[in-house]
Amino acid sequence: MAYPVNVRLLCGNAIVREGLSRILMERDFRVAQYPNMAAALQRTEVLEEDTGPSLLLIDHATEELDSESISALQRRFPSSYLVLLSDRFDFQIMLKAFRLGALGYIVKEIACDRLIATLRLVAMGERVLPPQLADELQSRPSLSEPLEIERPVDATCLSDREMEILRWLIMGCPNKVISKRMNISEATVKVHVKAVLRKLRVKNRTQAAIWAANHGMRGGVVEAAPEVPADVTIPHPAQLPALERAASYSHV
Repeated sequence: MAYPVNVRLLCGNAIVREGLSRILMERDFRVAQYPNMAAALQRTEVLEEDTGPSLLLIDHATEELDSESISALQRRFPSSYLVLLSDRFDFQIMLKAFRLGALGYIVKEIACDRLIATLRLVAMGERVLPPQLADELQSRPSLSEPLEIERPVDATCLSDREMEILRWLIMGCPNKVISKRMNISEATVKVHVKAVLRKLRVKNRTQAAIWAANHGMRGGVVEAAPEVPADVTIPHPAQLPALERAASYSHV
């Protein structure tokens, strides 16, 4: 990413806050620090004229997420993407964060380089899930044992093209990758993704992928796909069965 990223860091632990700020600023992020949410809502400073993408990086140990406080932050910083930092992986907290509009959920044990890469993805509008989600999903009976499927995939009336799109969603592929793999335009991919979400009656790509994995589908396609340019990173199917690693999801 050629342009800098503005980060508003909400963290009550001064050492953690200062350490994160130094890590980010050394990598050309612009950082404003706040000890709590109230301080962030009261402060009005501008980060380098607020040019470039903006992130709200909130330490869950500092602030308990709720719809009222998040709505207040979103009103104050309407162009910022929300990212939650957590001391440990908690599936329910992660779900709550995404339901409140977060695009990223990061466990603090993450390495510095992966932290930077994750924040840059979120700054591009990508939704990023933590790698710990793989262990969580793998441990759930719905992904490791046979299921009595209440609503099989066939009953959703997905077309062959939509089924193929859904398999790429399971693998966590953004629209750009899907379009290259299927040799169709990103606009066409977007139309198909919307159709998939509507027919599965889910709200977003993450829910669609989890729904499909829970109903016995796996990522990948049968037919060979065209070559993809070197600037596009594609998760390898062997590494990504049924969402068994972190995946980034672009907006529909």
